[in-house]
Amino acid sequence: MSSATNFGPKRLVVGAHYGMRDWLSQRVTAIVLSVYSVTLVTAAFMADEPSYYGWAGLFAQTWIKVFTLVAFVAFTYHAWVGVRDIWMDYVKPVAVRLGLQIFTIVWLLACLAWAIDILWRV
Repeated sequence: MSSATNFGPKRLVVGAHYGMRDWLSQRVTAIVLSVYSVTLVTAAFMADEPSYYGWAGLFAQTWIKVFTLVAFVAFTYHAWVGVRDIWMDYVKPVAVRLGLQIFTIVWLLACLAWAIDILWRV
């Protein structure tokens, strides 16, 4: 029998060793997004003028801009962790997986930059 085993303290662990950190980051970012959603829905129901000018007035305030920015960053990281796990679990060729991960990072950062540009123009 071979001395190499696939279990126990000398087990070779490859791949997603992020575990608790990723699980916790998914939960924290989900909470941030939930609180932001509730705040936005509450602001919509309490708005005096439910039109473009009402929304523009809401998003002209610094606190909602900062909170929206935090929500965008949380959403970007939340999406990255989820999509990265999908790529690691289901795409086996390393070159293809790396390419998809790089594309995902570039896409998410471009979307975040675009969202920030839109947010700070109001």
